[in-house]
Amino acid sequence: MRSKEIEQEVKSVFLLLVALFFGIINLYALPQDTTRRAPARASWFRNTVISPEVHANNSVTFRLYAPEASKVEVTGEWMAGFGTKEALTRNDTGLWAITVGPLPPEYYGYSFFVDGVKVLDPSNPLIKRDGTRNDNVLFVHGEGSELYAVKDVPHGILSTVWYPSPVIGFNRRMSIYTPPGYEDSKQKYPVLYLLHGAGGDEEAWAELGRACQILDNLIAQNKAKPMIVVMTNGNPTEAAAPGAAPERKSQNVQSFGPGNMISGKFEESLVKDVIPYIEKHYRVVSDRNARAVAGLSMGGFHTLNIINSNPEKFGYAGVMSMGFFNMKQFGGKDNTEEFEQQIEKLKRSNMKLLWIGCGKDDFLYQSVVELRRILDKHQVKYQYRESEGGHTWANWRLYLSELAPLLFK
Repeated sequence: MRSKEIEQEVKSVFLLLVALFFGIINLYALPQDTTRRAPARASWFRNTVISPEVHANNSVTFRLYAPEASKVEVTGEWMAGFGTKEALTRNDTGLWAITVGPLPPEYYGYSFFVDGVKVLDPSNPLIKRDGTRNDNVLFVHGEGSELYAVKDVPHGILSTVWYPSPVIGFNRRMSIYTPPGYEDSKQKYPVLYLLHGAGGDEEAWAELGRACQILDNLIAQNKAKPMIVVMTNGNPTEAAAPGAAPERKSQNVQSFGPGNMISGKFEESLVKDVIPYIEKHYRVVSDRNARAVAGLSMGGFHTLNIINSNPEKFGYAGVMSMGFFNMKQFGGKDNTEEFEQQIEKLKRSNMKLLWIGCGKDDFLYQSVVELRRILDKHQVKYQYRESEGGHTWANWRLYLSELAPLLFK
């Protein structure tokens, strides 16, 4: 009997402790504490804002919790015209929102402006860097963007590699994509040297151009040959992307200025520094028909200079959003005759493919018209792709997806 009494007393004590515990919890839930907990609810509310929200019809809703703001706008790559913005509408809780579209399938950059100040979307962890500019990104899936979406396919490896550059005078960094299976095979691969535009660096094609995803998907579909892709830094005054190298005095120079673009140092370094390094440290096929070079904008300018000066080294070339400029219009000497002599030499080299792409609204469109006029005059064979749109990554991703399957045939 005594044991039963003890057991009953233990139960009573346990129930009393439980009652005290929940009493304390309820005490902290009394009305006098609601003012203290209100900020916590506001913080929770901000953290659960859904933005961007892509709807079934490809319209997109952007939201920003900014109760103290008097004006909130959004700007994005789907908008026509540089600097175009659209205003969001505020509700009575301080949440601003706007729905745009439907948008064509694409990989878009965007950002907010709060009372005139650029602000990233705090609800979206996806951010891209384009030179010195950061923006949020969103993916509208569908035909046209699926080729550079991440798919359930074998993936290559993206490496950042430092290499010596005697031509430029200091060590530099490049990004290198090796295709799926490279690490486990003894196969030798062809190489595409892929060049960025002004303001970019060795990370641009991988991050903004989605080069790795494009190659992964094309290779998985047997539309492109497995290849190594070398993405260099085309700014000869820079060692690497921002924050990736010790600061140097020469980096205070605007490295993407026209003087550096036309100095010829980068082109010389690619041929004398980069290619020998790649062919020494990677399993590659070392002949011109297993070597391609392609670039956008400034990189297209570099590509033309490289193949004109070294036609024997490359079997394939791609020029995106770039054509011929007579340097006379920039205060230099008339270089038309010299360029045409180089084109004649290029013609005699029997390059397997010269591919040119440009958007109808590209501000460099007329330079491409002039380049094609000179090529036609000298009966140089080339493939031309004219797309909608302008000087944009949407076009350059498209061009890479169309050029890569044509390489190394």
